[in-house]
This record gives sequence, structure tokens and C-alpha cells, in this order.
Amino acid sequence: MSHESGSHDAHSHDAKLIYMANQIGKFFANKPTDQAVEGITDHILKYWDPRMRRAIAAHLDAHGTDGLDPLALQAVEKVREHDKLKAAATAAASGH
Repeated sequence: MSHESGSHDAHSHDAKLIYMANQIGKFFANKPTDQAVEGITDHILKYWDPRMRRAIAAHLDAHGTDGLDPLALQAVEKVREHDKLKAAATAAASGH
């Protein structure tokens, strides 16, 4: 039963992150698409803990676009790419 509870907690956490990303998207929705996506991306990179960013990226990998509004989706994809490039650069710099 604890496994089901853990799975529910993860789903609930993902749902909260999706809700938050969509809310940020709504704030920027009156801007042209490229500016809106950049604003959402910038906000997530500045204010979200890396664990939150990894969790929403993992949700995207596991469940696709499920629940994410188009602007938030584009931003999350950019954040995921940014974090992948940063991790690769860090690994290369440390010789791994």
C-alpha cells in the first residue's frame, strides 16, 4: 500500500508542478509567443529548485505533454534542454 501512496504522491507533485507552469504561462500569455516562452523559461530557471525542474522534465519524458498548456510546454522543453547542456558541460569540466 505504501507503494501506491508513493505513486500518488509523485503524481500529486507532478500535478502541482504542471499547475504552476501553466499559471506562469497564463501570466505571460498576453505577450508574443517567443517572448512568452522566454519569460516562462526564465522564471522557471530563476525560481524553481533544480529538483522541481528535473521532476517536470521527467513527467514530460514519461507522460508527454499531458496537462501542460502549449506555452508552458515549450518553456519546459527549453528548461530541460538548458539543464541537459549544463549537466553535460559540468561533467566535461570535471572530466567525467
